[in-house]
This record gives sequence, C-alpha cells and structure tokens, in this order.
Amino acid sequence: MEESAAEKSGTGDGRLPPLRKNRDFLRLWMGAGSTLLGTGVATTAYPLLIIWFTGSEVGAGLVGFAAMLPRLLVQLPAGVLVDRWDRRRLMITCDILGLVTMGSVAAALIAGHFWLPHIMAAAFVQGSAAIFYRLAERAAVRNVVDPEHLSAALSQNEARGQAAALIGQPTSGSLFAAGRWLPFAFAAFSHLVALLTLLPVKQRFQLQRAAEPRRIRTELAEGFVWVWRQRFVRDASVLIALTNLVFQVLGLALVVLIKDGGGSPMAVGTMGAVAGVGGIIGALTGSWWIKRLTPVATLIGTVLTWAVLMTPMAFTSSPVLLGGLYAGMNYAAALMGVAGGLYQIQITPDEMQGRVTSVGALLASGANSAGAMAGGFLLAAFGASTTVLAAAGAMFAMAVGAALSPGIRSARNISLVTATDGGSGDTKGPEGERLQ
Repeated sequence: MEESAAEKSGTGDGRLPPLRKNRDFLRLWMGAGSTLLGTGVATTAYPLLIIWFTGSEVGAGLVGFAAMLPRLLVQLPAGVLVDRWDRRRLMITCDILGLVTMGSVAAALIAGHFWLPHIMAAAFVQGSAAIFYRLAERAAVRNVVDPEHLSAALSQNEARGQAAALIGQPTSGSLFAAGRWLPFAFAAFSHLVALLTLLPVKQRFQLQRAAEPRRIRTELAEGFVWVWRQRFVRDASVLIALTNLVFQVLGLALVVLIKDGGGSPMAVGTMGAVAGVGGIIGALTGSWWIKRLTPVATLIGTVLTWAVLMTPMAFTSSPVLLGGLYAGMNYAAALMGVAGGLYQIQITPDEMQGRVTSVGALLASGANSAGAMAGGFLLAAFGASTTVLAAAGAMFAMAVGAALSPGIRSARNISLVTATDGGSGDTKGPEGERLQ
C-alpha cells in the first residue's frame, strides 16, 4: 500500500521535523486559506448587495437560501466522490469553478446589471464547490501530516478559518463601500491564488483505495450506518443542526440591526472583525482545552455560552458591542470545532473520511438554507430585536435539551485521544476499546 506523508516525514535520525517545515501542509493550508477568505468576502457581500441596494429582507433570505441549499443537496454525493476521486485535483477544479463564478458576478455588476436569479445561481455554485473543497481538504490533512502533528494541524486550520472570517468581513465591507462589484472580484482573485498554490503539490491526499468503487447508494449507506452507530456523534450532529438554524436567523438579523441603527456596510465589517478575534484565540487555545474537557462538556458549555451572549444583542446596534458579544460566541465555537474535528478524524478510517464528514455535515447544517429563508420572513414580520430575542430563547432551550439528552450524556466519560496507529483509522479510547 502506498505510504502516507505521515510515514515519510522522518528526518533519518529518529526525530520528527516540526509542522512548520512540512511544505505540502503549508501549501495546503495557504491554498485553503485563500479560498476561505474569498468565499467569506463574497458571502458577507451577498446580504449587503441585496439589503443596501434593494432594501428587500426577503431577497436577502432567498440568496442566503441559495447559498446554503448545497449543504442539503450536494453534501452526500460530494462525500462519496471525495473518497473516490483524487482530492488534490478535485480541490483545483473547485477553485476554477469559484474563479469563473465570482468573476461572472463581478463582470455583471461592473456592466450595471443586477439580476436576482443570477446572484442566487452564483451563490449556489460557489456553495457547492466550497463543500467539495472543504471535504477534500479535511480528509487530506491526516495524509499530509504526521499523527503527532494532527491536533496542532487541526488547531491551525481552525485558526485559519477564524482569521479568514476576521479579515473577510471588514474587507468585504470596505470593498463594497468602494464598489459593489469589488468583493466578488476579490473572491475570484482569491480562487486564482489558491489554484496557483495547490498546483505544485505532488503528495497524494489519500491512501490507495483497496476496493473498487461500488454504487453510490451503497457507499452512502455505509457512511450513514457508521455515523448512526456513533451515538454521541449522531445526537450531537442533530443538536448542532438546530443551533445552525438559529445562527442563520441571527446573522441576517444583526445586519438589519446595524442598518436600522444608522450603520454602514463598513460597520458590518467592523462587527465581524471584532468577532473574529475571539474565534482566532479560541482556535489557538483549542489544543489546550481538549486535553482538559470531554467532548460532551465542550458541546453543552458551547451552546449555553451562545445562549447567554446572544440575549443582549437584541438591545444594541453598536457594531463594536455586537462584535464583542460575537467574539465570545466565536471563542466557544472554535473550541468545539477543534475538538469535534479531531474526534471525528481520529475515529474514522481514511477511506470513509469524505462520507462520514459529509453525513455529519448534512445532519448538522443541511437545513441551513431553511434558516436563512426563515430569517428573512421573521425579520419582515417581527423586526430585528424581537427576532434576536426569539433566537436566544431557542438557544437556551437547546442547551437544556443537550444536558438532558441520553445520547449526549452517554458520552460523559469519553475523552479525546491524541495518538493513532499511523493513519489506518484504528483509534483506541482510554480503556483500549476500539471506537470504530
């Protein structure tokens, strides 16, 4: 069987080189970071484009629906194809799609044309490519780094995502203020940078698959069965699905709060910049926390933190204050992201990484498109402050439900492990039992 990068990373004298000297990981990290930044800039620009130039909350909700719909329709087949196809080539193809799609939006706006179906279609294509890219990159990490570096690599990936959000939101607001086409041109350029970064990578992003591909439905069923047997993973995914619905409503409500308070698109970016600091700090401290907290404690604590910090958002339109509250929420979310990512990657065989991640993502975020659409109608009917209070109440209810859930409570004694057998996916728990 072909060796993974983890098996090739020795220095020859028994010492393991530091992660920062792993050139393939750095290329993967930087390429994915550029794609994340461009996607974040474009995603932030969608509601700005609709709300500031058409004043339609419903239109903003429809674009949000189109951007999130791939999480429901594309997630599962993407997981199968990520396990079948060459992951590096797939990521390069996704960057080409992003380059063309975002370039078409920028060109249309430069020409003075605005057509809502075009924006919705572009958001859908970009969202679909982002799913393939994310699944492929996440599955590739364990084949590019040594098992001893996996926790640090995932923390750096989470920090990269938080940094992209930190930079992306104010960048989008500033670019939009200068020209409504500029955020989309920037997104197209970011895909070009990512493409040029990934092209030199020669390392394979997956092990050689032993068995021939079978019917898509058969392989999808394997992913579902595997996740279903992991009781904590299954129940936690359902909980996160409900919280993600609330966050879709909240995100749109905060834009409206700032606009109604006299803020500008740049003020939305300011809120995102302040909030992003919390996410970066949370990601960088994730490795420290996961050694001291079980996954269930991290999960329940995160949801409760979200509920507490969300409540005062209904009573202010200050971008700085909203950003500060969101920073605390992002801090908790980043911790949970590192812990959940490490747990899933360690217990999942390499040949099932794409499918298992896609099934978990479908359960957790497949209904996000409905949340974005619901947010538009709720805001039109009840206003931003009432909508935020309702979102906070729903989050409190979910925190209580998580604490009482038998499935989540059954994982109380599970602790994250930090050692694997070198890439086979056969990971053992604290007492030595197999977690597969």
